[in-house]
Amino acid sequence: MEQYELDAVRAVTTRPAREYRTITVDPVTPVIGAEVSGVDLSKELPDDQLAELKQAFLDHHVLVLRDQQLTDEDHKRFAGHFGELRPVNPPPVDADPYVLEISTGAEADNVAGNGWHADGTADAEPSLGSMLYITRVPEPGSGGDTLFANMHLAYEMLSPTMRGLLDGLTAVHDGLVAFQGYTPPEGYVIPKSEHPLVVRHPETDRRILYVNKAYTARIPQLSPDESRALLDLLCALPAQRPLLTCRIRWAPNTLVFWDNRCVQHHATYDYYPHTRYGRRVAINGGPLKG
Repeated sequence: MEQYELDAVRAVTTRPAREYRTITVDPVTPVIGAEVSGVDLSKELPDDQLAELKQAFLDHHVLVLRDQQLTDEDHKRFAGHFGELRPVNPPPVDADPYVLEISTGAEADNVAGNGWHADGTADAEPSLGSMLYITRVPEPGSGGDTLFANMHLAYEMLSPTMRGLLDGLTAVHDGLVAFQGYTPPEGYVIPKSEHPLVVRHPETDRRILYVNKAYTARIPQLSPDESRALLDLLCALPAQRPLLTCRIRWAPNTLVFWDNRCVQHHATYDYYPHTRYGRRVAINGGPLKG
């Protein structure tokens, strides 16, 4: 690695470990993800425990809470502590408008999220984050892990010259990109928005590389060829740099909460013809600022 890359990694990995009183936090890797224990999400959480969960979320970007027995109301109550719940688009028929079923059966030829992306970045105000609660997993040894990538560190590991170039650019995010080769669901409103290429996290002020292969269409300040070449380079970073990532292995009754503003994820579909089932609740975000 180049010296500037080493400096970026060391700045993250040498931070003093935070002490928690009401929860146990075990990092998955030094740069992203943590397993949290000592929490029962089926009950109302005390203020001090909730405050520590919020801090752990900002520190690790992905929280894994296992052995949870949750109803949809429990799920929504926990999500509501972090912000306004985000309705499912398009709305489900005769079902809770805030709970999205994530179901993959033997008949599937692909699954949503099978590729590096952040959720809904074509929206004018993308989500703050998502809480996915998996209750049925593929048979043991059949796969189904989800990968997560730290896009703070993806930006920080770029050369100073590249960071200087990106800081002044924007990108168009188009919902049609995600549906190439597929038909959008009936009633789905296809969004399209322009965001800074580098945004600041609204709570920590850290910079984030804000592009992803699923939604980012072009950089309007560059020629089409320049835009495509730069986006190909940037969108490939999560796959090409395992250092940015963690791998979460699902078990029944596991809830994973990730920060959609600074994390990309990849739901690996490597378990055909086995099945997986869960429910997701998303949380509204706000406008993105560079």
